[in-house]
Amino acid sequence: MPLSYPKQMTLMKCLGLVVIRMAFNDFLWVGAAFHITLLLQKHDQQSKASQMKKVLLLVDVQNVYYTTRQAYQRHLNYNKLWAKSTENRQVVKAIAYAIDRGDPKQQEFQNILRAIGFEVKLKPFIQRADGSAKGDWDVGITIDAMEYAADVDIVVLVSGDGDFDVLVKKLSGDKEKWVEVYGVPELTSVTLMQAASQYFPIDAALLMA
Repeated sequence: MPLSYPKQMTLMKCLGLVVIRMAFNDFLWVGAAFHITLLLQKHDQQSKASQMKKVLLLVDVQNVYYTTRQAYQRHLNYNKLWAKSTENRQVVKAIAYAIDRGDPKQQEFQNILRAIGFEVKLKPFIQRADGSAKGDWDVGITIDAMEYAADVDIVVLVSGDGDFDVLVKKLSGDKEKWVEVYGVPELTSVTLMQAASQYFPIDAALLMA
């Protein structure tokens, strides 16, 4: 016996409510599954991060500038340096040590370093009365290296300055850190290269085009 119109409408409303309820339940399941997926991805990322070696990156900007210019008439590509020295590693600290002459181009370059991820430490350029100049970061780099060494597994030093060979020996010896040195081959101290756990030459692959 066919249902009356009012009963048909009531049945359709009931069916509609059932469909809506089923759709809502499906939505909840999809939402919950998506949330669980995000949590698993976050956990996986945190797990990978905890397994990564922690690295301290220290760049002697003045030394790098003059050695690359002398050897290649080109400049270091800091993006490439960052990519190579920090690949699959957790950067704890990255510091670029530079001299401040108040030059607009230098300031622009320093902002580029900051955008890459470096903390930029500046020291004023001092011209002595006898005509000589003072503007190195040897002591500052050494102090920072010793301060942050306890927090990392790897120390990356970008400089060819032989004065750092004692620091590198201290880090790799007493501190038991893996120390990597980057420098222009013909302008990097032999004793510094020998003191390093691993030496990487600054060559065409790390230079600006």
